[in-house]
Amino acid sequence: MIDLQQRVEGDEDDARTPVREVDEVLAGFARALRAAGLPVTQDRTQGFLDAVSVVGLGDQRATYNAGRATLCGSPDDLRRYDQVFEAYFNARDGLPRATPAPPTVPSFSDLPSDEGEGQGDGDGETVKAMASNAEVLRHRDVAGMSAAEKHRLSAMFATLRPRAPLRRTARHRAWHRGQVDASRTLRESLRRMGEPSAIEWRRRAEKPRRVVLLIDVSGSMNGYADALLRLAHRMSQGPGVVETFTVGTRLTHLTRALHSRDAEQALVAAGEAVPDWSGGTRLGETLQVFLDRWGRRGMARGAVVVVFSDGWERGDCTLLGEQMRRLHRMAHRVVWVNPHRGKAGYEPVQQGVVAALPHVDDFLAGHSLATFADLVEVVARA
Repeated sequence: MIDLQQRVEGDEDDARTPVREVDEVLAGFARALRAAGLPVTQDRTQGFLDAVSVVGLGDQRATYNAGRATLCGSPDDLRRYDQVFEAYFNARDGLPRATPAPPTVPSFSDLPSDEGEGQGDGDGETVKAMASNAEVLRHRDVAGMSAAEKHRLSAMFATLRPRAPLRRTARHRAWHRGQVDASRTLRESLRRMGEPSAIEWRRRAEKPRRVVLLIDVSGSMNGYADALLRLAHRMSQGPGVVETFTVGTRLTHLTRALHSRDAEQALVAAGEAVPDWSGGTRLGETLQVFLDRWGRRGMARGAVVVVFSDGWERGDCTLLGEQMRRLHRMAHRVVWVNPHRGKAGYEPVQQGVVAALPHVDDFLAGHSLATFADLVEVVARA
């Protein structure tokens, strides 16, 4: 907690806001920027608090400039920063004001039914138009969407139906065909006092196979990070065991943060847990940490491992190739999802992709909701 020298003026009764509340206001502003899509890390938030403690929160212009200097990572962030600052702070007294609730996205069930009295062809055309727009949105590149389109897309993640991949176990279960179950057949015959009985059959039982998601949150993947985390949350809510990690300059375990059933709460928790948003990419080093710490414990052994990355490796690509070879020997199946894979003219010429591809079982696109649905099917059939 920083020691703010400048107090903030309160309401008309000239009450003073405590330092702790001032820190909460500034931290809330940083969380609002993160929710709006800016790569605001914990280090940047602390730098913002330190800067405001120097210039004083009473000087609104200085606070505004301090935020632009510490919380924005690129010129593309400045416009969204201005919008969030205007919505979060009241220009009159410098305190946060209530932001209007986002518009509710109508679902198809909210539309009028074609079977009611007095219903014309207009309602049917409206439904067809909305369905057509939704289908177009499913195939749009998420990195190029506006804030309103991303809001609509977040509700469409519920249409994904993840299924856990299955593996055979050493145990058997009764079945209508397969191997003869001599023990059950004999017991049934004894129950009938030695009279012949129907032959009992059995087959190997099945159980869900673990799925491990490794999501690249470096600067080159910034436009896809939110959608990929929503996909990871959706897969975590399905059957089976799903473990989620983020990779960038370091490895972060996000399974507990994504445990909440509410997607927005889960994404906020994930944003607070990841310290290296929009940083560099060191896939080889982070994969080595994952395999040394978690792979030996059996998390990756026999699992379906999905790597979400564009392959822009800033570290040693030779190390990346070695760790991918280790991962491929340990896992049941390795899937690499590249957001540029499905775009026209793309060629896998990045050094990271070239080093990883010999040790990848499936190389898929991952830039739209439709490609995410294809990935869900590939994982389910693995």
